[in-house]
Amino acid sequence: MTDHPITPPPELVQQWINEEDGLTAGHIATRAAQWGADKELEACCGLLVQQGFDLVDYLHAARRPKPPSLKEQALETLKYPKDLWSESEVDTIRRALEQLDD
Repeated sequence: MTDHPITPPPELVQQWINEEDGLTAGHIATRAAQWGADKELEACCGLLVQQGFDLVDYLHAARRPKPPSLKEQALETLKYPKDLWSESEVDTIRRALEQLDD
């Protein structure tokens, strides 16, 4: 294999091997792809900063969005009430969730 700037170092690959339980080639390939994508994103952000563009936070948010919190997931679920709850029960649960921190 030739050296490439987005090739994970052998030490990191060995670390992944040591961390994984039930290791498959697919696990290593996925970790390597994620690592490479993160390196590429950081390189692009570095170039944007060098060129004076203030887009790094936007690019990170767009390309590495945070998963919704449990509260956000619950509120989204309540948008589509099932027959299990009355409208007032859904409203009570929604108001309680909205008072919680994320």
